[in-house]
Amino acid sequence: MSQFNFSDAFDLTGKVVVITGAAGGIGQAMVEAFAERGALLALVDRADQHVVTAEKLGAPHRAWTFDIADAAAIERFAAECTAHFGRIDILINNAGIGILAPAEDLPIEAWDLTMAINLRAPFLFAKACAPTMLKAGWGRVITIASQAGIVGIAEHVAYSASKAGLIGMTNCLALEWGPRGITANCISPTVVETELAKVGWSGEKGEKARAEIPTRRFAQPAEVALAALYLASDAAEMVNGANLMIDGGYTIR
Repeated sequence: MSQFNFSDAFDLTGKVVVITGAAGGIGQAMVEAFAERGALLALVDRADQHVVTAEKLGAPHRAWTFDIADAAAIERFAAECTAHFGRIDILINNAGIGILAPAEDLPIEAWDLTMAINLRAPFLFAKACAPTMLKAGWGRVITIASQAGIVGIAEHVAYSASKAGLIGMTNCLALEWGPRGITANCISPTVVETELAKVGWSGEKGEKARAEIPTRRFAQPAEVALAALYLASDAAEMVNGANLMIDGGYTIR
């Protein structure tokens, strides 16, 4: 620790970073944060906004568009990404969906889709991206879970189960891959105030939710992105198997 270089701790120059859900509000904040620190970005989404983002960033940054419920597509992506950049250093599992309904009303199709996107896909990305990390003896797997993976929230049964599963998955990856140079950690936010969330949590619903958070507000996309930046950096070399709560203290009660 005496040789720790504070000035370079958050320098990610040349690191190849995979960001899923790159077209969303949190994903866009992550793109900005990691690009600013010199990372080379592999952007994944099923929408097209991330393609424009990658074009603006310029080569060698690149975007891939596919449905992450497709296991074969994830394998193809990892192979193409490795061929394009030469390796993968950091994986940020950010993509996810939230289908909300009372447990007794949730269709089985909604449960299965939630698990495919929120839980299976992050595991498949980790498995597909790990080989070059393991070969290099260095890597980061950062997964966006949720406060809903820690506490029960009404109408979130599938979402909560998937996010709790991510925390369990991360614990196992941290245990197995930690000795081989790869750390695995989760970030669990409260409601993150993206443009979509501003609509979904507007009015009385949002006011009531914010009142239950000790800091009396929702999280901002940049706050999640900066937490991911920390976990990806040399400053977090000793952080492994953690679940960083960005919930304003909601889950301490």
